[in-house]
Amino acid sequence: MRIDVWSDILCPFCHLGRRHLELALEQFEHADEVSVIWHSFQLDPEAPARVEGSNVERIAQKYGVSVEDATASQEQLAADAAAVGLDYQWEKAVGGNSYAAHRLIHFARFQGVEQKVTDRILRAWYSEGASIGDKEVLLELAVEAGLDAEEVRGVLESDSFGHEVRSDIAVARQIGITSVPTFVLDQKFGVPGAQPVDVMLNAIRYAWEDQGNTAGGGCGCGGCGCGAGAPAQEDVAEAAAESVPQPEPAAAGGGCGSGACGCGA
Repeated sequence: MRIDVWSDILCPFCHLGRRHLELALEQFEHADEVSVIWHSFQLDPEAPARVEGSNVERIAQKYGVSVEDATASQEQLAADAAAVGLDYQWEKAVGGNSYAAHRLIHFARFQGVEQKVTDRILRAWYSEGASIGDKEVLLELAVEAGLDAEEVRGVLESDSFGHEVRSDIAVARQIGITSVPTFVLDQKFGVPGAQPVDVMLNAIRYAWEDQGNTAGGGCGCGGCGCGAGAPAQEDVAEAAAESVPQPEPAAAGGGCGSGACGCGA
């Protein structure tokens, strides 16, 4: 089974949702037959490389809430993150533009180290207060994760892998995604927001049972985790756009685009 995820690297809810998905898959009986494909999304494509000002001040100004309310939302998000082993240092969070980071992640996928590079970038922004809209910062992080410095510099100083980022965003628009994270299970069941682990696990099981899959199914159909016969992004969009039942989202599930996070979007 295939899980497509649209996410913005500068969205704290996306990091939380990523962790919830990991924990859900650890409990899923057929996790070895699930393929997770990550897609780029930009909540604020026009943002400068670095957005000045404190995290809570940016949120308060953009969404017309008090600094006290913005602070409370960040404290709750940090508590939710800590509950699943993440360290969200919201007071250090730096807003900016995620386009270069998304291009770098696509390059890392091409090099076979997508997860390692993504994890390093996420930790730098989420916990260390790094400005990941800064290409020099991205270069340093990529080298730490094992990529070649000159190759990375060549990517960052050009528009390499920009097509892949724009393609991901175009598909998201086609299927009506306006906030992240958004999970599409088996190319037809949409799960919005950083849903709790039990909700995500139930949704995965629902999608698995719906496809009539069983452990040990043969390769070649695109339904297993091997990727054989897996459809292109355009097919994902077409399938996900169909009117199908969706697992009921929990009220606690948050997502960027709602004004509650610290991404600055």
